[in-house]
Amino acid sequence: MFDSIKFFAKTSASVAVGATTLGAGLLYYGQNSLIYPSNVPEGSRTKVATPADYGLPYSDLTFVTPDNVKIRGYLLVQRKILLSADGSLGTAEVDNEGDDADFARSCPTVLFLHANAGNMGHRVPLAKVFYYKMRCNVLMLSYRGYGLSEGQPSEKGLKLDAQTAFDYIQEHAILGKTQIILYGQSIGGAVAFYLANANASLITALIVENTFMTLPSLIPSVLPVAAPLAFLCHQVWDSARAARSLPKSVPVLMLSGTQDELVPPSQMRGLFNILRGHENESEEEEDIEDKIILQATESKRLLVFKKFANGHHNDTLHSGRCSLAMCARISRLERMSGRAIQIEENKKEHQDS
Repeated sequence: MFDSIKFFAKTSASVAVGATTLGAGLLYYGQNSLIYPSNVPEGSRTKVATPADYGLPYSDLTFVTPDNVKIRGYLLVQRKILLSADGSLGTAEVDNEGDDADFARSCPTVLFLHANAGNMGHRVPLAKVFYYKMRCNVLMLSYRGYGLSEGQPSEKGLKLDAQTAFDYIQEHAILGKTQIILYGQSIGGAVAFYLANANASLITALIVENTFMTLPSLIPSVLPVAAPLAFLCHQVWDSARAARSLPKSVPVLMLSGTQDELVPPSQMRGLFNILRGHENESEEEEDIEDKIILQATESKRLLVFKKFANGHHNDTLHSGRCSLAMCARISRLERMSGRAIQIEENKKEHQDS
């Protein structure tokens, strides 16, 4: 009997060790499939909506990265007169002098860096907001392994893709003369933090929505069973480190959905604290009021943190109408200096935006 118990114990231990080893192996070698689900939702690798589907003029682009991977992109360049969704003509508030190219040069350019699922086509409705409502030029891309782009996604690869798109803007006859704003959702926020550090002197602002401090720090929340194996995550995306090294000359707008079901809002608050120089301070959700916080103290950084009470992971920017006014404001940034100021949102802004 005791021999049976001993055998059972040894067998159970062996199975447990084997299962743990198998799980560790799957996590280490299969993590890219978990982190970059480019085939979700179904058909995302073969069907990519175009701006034309939403009544937007655009150019279909193909970039070739330094490691010879072809990635696809959409370019939306501003025009003085746009055909609105309802069929009416909307004239830009500019002098009659100059042509469309001159007008486009006067508009900011948004480099749109999407989240880890789907493709750029799923984000065209939001690009339309930037294009029509805020009068920005927009460049979007599907990372390698996403949509109709070639290759396999990885941290190193996505960084190359983003830099290639950024270089395209810099070399473009029209966009190269514009203010550049980086906008990243979720993992796109991590891409944006990386890109902002690499090109700090060339950008006007950084906007991140529901992003995280590091991927390993996210594992206990997203996949609790794998928490003990978080150290095996080789796709790090260390935005916390990027935030620490981000030059103070770069203004940052942070959009945080308090109902985010994937990335805990504490991750955004952690990045916020790093950027404002209070990294070691503990800050609870209720401590960050539903206000616009403009900080230009000794840090000399313009920092805007906005939380959305009804914002989930994928719909935060759509959950509050006032967000349009805020993004419009940051797209026309005027650098702040002097003492820190804190401004409550004007109720009229909710009505007008």
